[in-house]
Amino acid sequence: MSGPFVHQIDPVIGTLFGVHLWWYGFAYTAGFLVLYLALRRNGTELGLARVQAYDLALLVSVGTLLGGRLVEVAFYEWPFYGHYPHLIPALWLGGMATHGLLLGAIAGILLFCRMHGKSFLAVTDALAIPAAFILAFGRIGNFVDGQIVGSETSVWWAVKFPDADGFRHPTVLYDGIKNLLLVPLLVYVYKRRPPEGTVTGLFLFLYAFLRIGVDVFRVYPTSLLGLATGQALNIVTSILGLALLAWSWARRGAPDDTAVAPRATPPARVENQRGRLRRDLAFAALLALPLVIPSDWTQDVPERYGKRHPGLQHSTLYPAIARWPNPPL
Repeated sequence: MSGPFVHQIDPVIGTLFGVHLWWYGFAYTAGFLVLYLALRRNGTELGLARVQAYDLALLVSVGTLLGGRLVEVAFYEWPFYGHYPHLIPALWLGGMATHGLLLGAIAGILLFCRMHGKSFLAVTDALAIPAAFILAFGRIGNFVDGQIVGSETSVWWAVKFPDADGFRHPTVLYDGIKNLLLVPLLVYVYKRRPPEGTVTGLFLFLYAFLRIGVDVFRVYPTSLLGLATGQALNIVTSILGLALLAWSWARRGAPDDTAVAPRATPPARVENQRGRLRRDLAFAALLALPLVIPSDWTQDVPERYGKRHPGLQHSTLYPAIARWPNPPL
């Protein structure tokens, strides 16, 4: 039995000065904007001034992009990038790891809490809800790009993807729906004011543990410790989440000692017009940068997407690259 859907969606929004803009990258842009708006709206619960909301949004956005890229390079595609390290900064060729997005965001939050003396777990609890939404939106971007396919199947909702034989499980949609379903649960738990770290631990555990079931249907070309790379990272993340849940409930009622003390007490910061302009420009650049990122592994962009978007040609930015994991020609 064949599924009803043959994927023919054009993944390219448009082209600007020879750089292709992607719907997958737009998911990051929309996610970062949602993050900032959520901080502006709910920052008072965390005691955040406007300038601090900017700082947190900037640091989380930068950490997300760096973490996603570095984990992809180190755990998924090192056989490729070990030979061609000069391509590591080439985000426009693809290659972002979801687990790295989480790790990078956490690193950005840690740095922010260090700078401003905020409670790390209070901040991560508040950001777990928009994080689940952002990750769900990112999976929609994966699907639009037609990448990250599942195993072949005869279920009626199977999808024929552009670069895969047969009809397959749309695993990114499964994962996206899973992430969306986490949102109301996290909101419910957060409103009940549990011990700090509970919402963060619950998010990490459910995100990774449920993804283990989703990834059973996914085709992974790499392995780590004898498991599919993503599955190994899922197990580690779910264990960390469960450990944080246990720790948070074990210390419930204890004094709040999770605030990270700043290096020195900074003077009161007043956001003048010049400072606000700098932040606006920096954040605008961060919103624009992800638009250049296509979905899935590092790839020969014109060769892979040319049939769905005529006009994609090889250039200095988009060189001819043999299909991963083979090195470039």
